[in-house]
Amino acid sequence: MSSAESRQEQLSPSAPSPAPSSCSSFELIDMDAASLYEPVSPHWFYCKIIDSKETWIPFNTEDSQQLEEAYDSGKYCNGRAVPTDGGRYDVHLGERMRYAVYWDELPSEVRRCTWFYKGDKDNKYVPYSESFSQVLEETYMLAVTLDEWKKKLESPNREIIILHNPKLMVHYQPIATSDEWGSTPTEQGRPRTVKRGVENISVDIHCGEPLQIDHLVFVVHGIGPACDLRFRSIVQCVNDFRSVSLSLLQTHFKKAQENQQIGRVEFLPVNWHSPLHSTGVDVDLQRITLPSINRLRHFTNDTILDVFFYNSPTYCQTIVDTVASEMNRIYTLFLQRNPDFKGGVSIAGHSLGSLILFDILTNQKDSFGDNENEKGAHNIVMDQGDMPTLEEDLKKLQLSEFFNIFEKEKVDKEALALCTDRDLQEMGIPLGPRKKILNYFRTRKNFDPVAYRIEPMIVPEIEFEPMLIPHHKGRKRMHLELREGLTRMSMDLKNNLLGSLRMAWKSFTRAPYPALQASGKAEEPEAECDSSSEKASETLEAVKEEVPPINVGMLNGGQRIDYVLQEKPIESFNEYLFALQSHLCYWESEDTVLLVLKEIYQTQGIFLDQPLQ
Repeated sequence: MSSAESRQEQLSPSAPSPAPSSCSSFELIDMDAASLYEPVSPHWFYCKIIDSKETWIPFNTEDSQQLEEAYDSGKYCNGRAVPTDGGRYDVHLGERMRYAVYWDELPSEVRRCTWFYKGDKDNKYVPYSESFSQVLEETYMLAVTLDEWKKKLESPNREIIILHNPKLMVHYQPIATSDEWGSTPTEQGRPRTVKRGVENISVDIHCGEPLQIDHLVFVVHGIGPACDLRFRSIVQCVNDFRSVSLSLLQTHFKKAQENQQIGRVEFLPVNWHSPLHSTGVDVDLQRITLPSINRLRHFTNDTILDVFFYNSPTYCQTIVDTVASEMNRIYTLFLQRNPDFKGGVSIAGHSLGSLILFDILTNQKDSFGDNENEKGAHNIVMDQGDMPTLEEDLKKLQLSEFFNIFEKEKVDKEALALCTDRDLQEMGIPLGPRKKILNYFRTRKNFDPVAYRIEPMIVPEIEFEPMLIPHHKGRKRMHLELREGLTRMSMDLKNNLLGSLRMAWKSFTRAPYPALQASGKAEEPEAECDSSSEKASETLEAVKEEVPPINVGMLNGGQRIDYVLQEKPIESFNEYLFALQSHLCYWESEDTVLLVLKEIYQTQGIFLDQPLQ
């Protein structure tokens, strides 16, 4: 047997020996090359208009996987929707559109993305269309399989894409020429990078949100359609607030999350500005607005006039009814989409929104009635018939015996809110009831849209500062600790200096002692100085330790109500310069969000991993 035959027999168990005229040897090469090809992993994106530009944003990992599974099964392509973003948006795969669930928002395009190219001005990658991505993927597969590169493709926009090798793929824009016959695509111009697969581009993709919802918070905005200095809507600002809360839950409630004690808190925006200005009031305002300084007047009509609208009896009731009905609508829809929800509901207001919510809560009935909605939900009703009468208010204050006096003087609730202490005194009402009545009705008529304190109205006999919110990383900001340290140091120096001056004055005015007494009395001034400094330090420590706990009544379980954020270092230079920014900084403030989370979860017996100081 020849050596060739022996080699042929050795190869026979794994593969038959190819005939000279066959091409199976090339097939083996193709199979080896094809083994290098791996199908691309798609990721789902949606398009949003940001600053008048299209921006493609990736879905989080869980939503993208859910969309891909629905795409593979094909069951959601016939009118059914896939919930995404914690159930706040629905994606209709057949339409490739994404719709908001709880608020009005323009639908956004959805795309299953595999191939990307770098944009012109910013360095963000833009996905190709699904059909052209499939063409690119097929071309790439052939290039890898046959090891034949320099593949050239033309996009639907008549742009050229060249696949030089797996690591180098470029996209050329066509350049217009002065040819009278018209321009044709060319490879000249600045090339753009082309990438295959989302793992090869720089983009932040979040893991997803916990499915369990522990608490629901409605957020009501203040004046105007914009809620911050970037002129963003309430939806965008609440999205930031929610994102901050999710990151803080991972860092400050890590143990509770690991033990599956908590899920997340859902924040949903409540918009009343758009319904108010869609009633035709803007048309009337436009007719009476002067043409000069047009932009400033338009800004005033859109924002500051909301304060005057709320002072108007007609529009005030419209605003209140809108907020109440909108919260009821969203809550009903939320329960339909989350039938297992058993958590509580809170309401949060910013600026004028806090006053709107204050009035709604003040005018709620003590009992919601016998009719309950599904899952124990109660409607927030704010009709005129539900407003408590003067007699009911006096009964609540345990002052029913004075109702006949007001009835005799024909004083209703509106007139009583305008009465002064002297007016009530002339009616013959004693001092104690007068103070109760004035405090109750004047508190309800505070229409200032900017932040004011509540605790001094509840406990007027005690003067105390609002609670300083701890920094989310613990302790106080460095410049505040430095300032307090310098204050303590100056107090110590002042006390020591006063003690030294007092000792020197006493030694100067004291009569001379006999020589025999000098040795026995020589150490008295020093001992006196030491005792004075010790007394000063003991006094400071006593002041610190003798701060009594403050009980602010029945609200919030007797706990503190007024909180204030720590100022930033740059804000300490000029408080007037940063006044407007301070009023609009809450949406992205970790300290504010952490305070809200702490207050919500401590009612469930869940506390921070490490208490903040």
